[in-house]
Amino acid sequence: MSTMRAFTSVNVFGETLKPCGVDPVTGFFRDGCCNTSHADEGMHTVCAVVTEAFLAFSKSRGNDLTAPVPLADFPGLSPGDRWCLCAGRWLEAYQAGVAPLVDLEATHEETLAVISLDILAEYAAPR
Repeated sequence: MSTMRAFTSVNVFGETLKPCGVDPVTGFFRDGCCNTSHADEGMHTVCAVVTEAFLAFSKSRGNDLTAPVPLADFPGLSPGDRWCLCAGRWLEAYQAGVAPLVDLEATHEETLAVISLDILAEYAAPR
């Protein structure tokens, strides 16, 4: 079995996964969706609307999401951008009180292995 093959595109409600963001294009597969596979060790499955507080938190943890990476065609994120975050990092941000809002329809069901739907629902972003 290929580790790059994406898992079924299903959201936390068991429905078809909606796109998360295309400006910039997000997702482990850079397909605009928070799809995942066995190759996605970071589990980039949470569709978040990033905030200044979250971006500062992520930077403090060694992942500066505001810094452009031209070789990876990554322009850097700004508050309000929609991005597929690692489930573990979102949970860390939640525990630190700086978790961004989440688009539940665009958050992959694999997230539920790390974060409960009850917690995610508290941070539901309007679609």
